[in-house]
Amino acid sequence: KMAAAAAAVPLRVCHQEIVKFDLEIKAAVQDIRDCPGPLSALTELNGAVKEKFRHLRGRIQELEQMAKEQDKESEKQALLREVENHKKQMLSNQAAWRKANLACKIAIDNSEKDQLLQGRDILRQRKTTKESLAESASNITESLMGISRMMSQQVQQSEETVQTLANSSRTILEANEEFKSMSGTIQLGRKLITKYNRRELTDKLLIFLALALFLATVLYILKKRLFPFL
Repeated sequence: KMAAAAAAVPLRVCHQEIVKFDLEIKAAVQDIRDCPGPLSALTELNGAVKEKFRHLRGRIQELEQMAKEQDKESEKQALLREVENHKKQMLSNQAAWRKANLACKIAIDNSEKDQLLQGRDILRQRKTTKESLAESASNITESLMGISRMMSQQVQQSEETVQTLANSSRTILEANEEFKSMSGTIQLGRKLITKYNRRELTDKLLIFLALALFLATVLYILKKRLFPFL
């Protein structure tokens, strides 16, 4: 029993390693199928898969050797059937590996073709862009020339406006001087009118006094003539 138990340990380890390498190979095949390129990356993945297949093949051979060394015929046949199943699974993985490589190479070739076409399209777009830029530069130059002409006209109009304002300023200054002169004349006329009004009042007062004196004299004379006794 102890010998049987000791022999079961290597068998269990061998089974575990076969399962582990089988799963790792399946994952690596999926990585190859999903590989976007370039070919150097695909080559690196294939190298890793080859190494895993080598380890798996070695473990299957070890399991086959252990099966042949079994004392019981039933255990021997059971292990040999497992060996055959593992070999079939390994052949299936190899077929999937080849298909994944073929699909990946086709995808990489198509990607390189697309990149080449895109490169041509980019060159064509650059050529078109250069033509568009040249046309745009021409349009911008024409627009700048138009703006320059407009600015020149605006400057000329501004100069004319400044000249007009200068003339208007001189006219206003002259009018202001005239207004000052007229103001002096008006003030002088006002003074003369005031003086004339005062003189007229004085004249009226003198005339009134002279008239009163005259009437008093007449009344005095009449009194002496008509009423001497008074």
